[in-house]
Amino acid sequence: QVQLVESGGGLVQAGGSLRLSCAASGRGFWNYVMGWFRQAPGKEREFVAASSWSAGTTYYGGSVKGRFTISRDNAKNTVFLQMNSLKPEDTAVYVCAAETSGMIQYPRDYEYDYWGQGTQVTVSS
Repeated sequence: QVQLVESGGGLVQAGGSLRLSCAASGRGFWNYVMGWFRQAPGKEREFVAASSWSAGTTYYGGSVKGRFTISRDNAKNTVFLQMNSLKPEDTAVYVCAAETSGMIQYPRDYEYDYWGQGTQVTVSS
């Protein structure tokens, strides 16, 4: 069983920055694919970024590429999402997720097997 706890959300003006954190329990974090997703009211869940277990590979959704950076500290079982140049359309609940099998390098959202509760990010114009 893996528990994921997000933190770092809040209210920020457009153009500002926030750094989200997701702390994971359990062993084997180094082997997990860690992802960030977001969901705005009335919209479908959207992939934001992920950090694969292999050689630090990272990948991003198109709407955040170049503005957001995912990183991880395997010693602290934590993944981060640095969000810069925030826009009002980035407003959403941000949720981290873990794929723990170690078998899927680029999981689809339905392949993640643990999810956090989420943290609200609100960007004012």
